[in-house]
Amino acid sequence: MRILIAEDDEALARFVRQGLEGEHYAVEVLADGEQACRAAVGSEYDLVILDLNLPNLDGVSILRQLRLKKPSVPILVLTQRTRVEDRVQCLDGGADDYLAKPFSFSELSARIRALVRRSHLPSESVITIADLKLDRVQRIVERAGRRIELTSKEFALLEYLMRNAARHVTRSMIIEHVWNLTFDTTTNVVDVYINYLRRKIDDGHEQKLIHTVRGVGYMLNAPATTVAAAPEIPA
Repeated sequence: MRILIAEDDEALARFVRQGLEGEHYAVEVLADGEQACRAAVGSEYDLVILDLNLPNLDGVSILRQLRLKKPSVPILVLTQRTRVEDRVQCLDGGADDYLAKPFSFSELSARIRALVRRSHLPSESVITIADLKLDRVQRIVERAGRRIELTSKEFALLEYLMRNAARHVTRSMIIEHVWNLTFDTTTNVVDVYINYLRRKIDDGHEQKLIHTVRGVGYMLNAPATTVAAAPEIPA
């Protein structure tokens, strides 16, 4: 699950990012208002955490533009502004929640989970492929009823593969959506993490779910006999 944090307080942004990554979210931080607005409108995020006092474009303006272009994306305003007028302006402008600084990270985490629950249908909150189940809200992965512990990047990679089940996904697509980076042809980070997942997801199971698509990338699908017939999507 991808979260965008629009926050120009570097220390605070780092604190929130580390906490959320520890809960298996894929997090991107942008400190500039214009950059944050372009990213929020042009990319797919499951939730946006928005500060109001941003350079070049303020949070209220971002909120208005984002609501016009992405009416369904959850937006949580995180700000030092505590006046009732500010809260009313943001909530009327389309914010889904409003949390004032200073705040407890446990409360922020709970509010995020609540927003995610409200914004996804039950079928989208829990993804199931064969006997593999991933709960996007509770951050739990199980196969054949056995709990599997994953790192934040492993969880984000598995979630991306499962959301694109039966599709060919390229390494560049994975790098962009899981690491929020431009693909570097010299890196093997995707292959390394795919191997991590295979050991945790497929080892010990007769039915393998993670497949290599030669010359393309990877695919998660069951049963394995359908690999050659799976549709390919462009990078």
